[in-house]
Amino acid sequence: MIAENLSIRFAEPKDTPLILSFIKELADFEGLSHEVKASEEQLKKSLFGEKPECEVILAYWDNQPVGFALFFHNYSTFLSRKGLYLEDLYVSPQVRGQGVGKALLQHLAKIAVERGCGRFEWWVLDWNQKAIAFYKSIGAKPMDEWTVFRVDGKNLSDLADGK
Repeated sequence: MIAENLSIRFAEPKDTPLILSFIKELADFEGLSHEVKASEEQLKKSLFGEKPECEVILAYWDNQPVGFALFFHNYSTFLSRKGLYLEDLYVSPQVRGQGVGKALLQHLAKIAVERGCGRFEWWVLDWNQKAIAFYKSIGAKPMDEWTVFRVDGKNLSDLADGK
C-alpha cells in the first residue's frame, strides 16, 4: 500500500546533493543533460539562501529517496492572486507507476490551496505522452493556445543592452 511505503517532506540544506542528482537524472531522461549547469552551491543559494527563489519537496519510498518536485510562486494578473508553478517533477524509474508522481502532485495541490493560490501550473514536453495522459487523468487541462517563448544566453544579454 502506497501510504505505508511513501513519505513526502520539504527539502533541507543537507539535501542539496540529492536534489542535484535528481535534476541530472531528469535531464538525462529528457535528453537534456548537456544543458545542466547547476551546481550544489548555486542550488543551495536558490533553495535555502537569504531570499529563497524556489522550494523542493522530496519523496521517499521505504525511506529511500525516489523523487522530487521543485516549485515556486508566480502571479496571475487576471486573478490578482499568486499561483504555484511546478518547474520540475521527477520519479525514479524503479517506482514509476506506484502513485509517487500523483502523491507529489497532490501534496503540491494542498500547498497551493493552503497558500491561497488561484492556480497550479506546469509545462510538459510534447513527446511525453505518458505524462500528458496522466496529467489529463487528474483533471489538468493543456493550454494549447499558448506558445512558450524564451530569451537566453547572448540573446538575453543583447536584449538587455538594447541591441
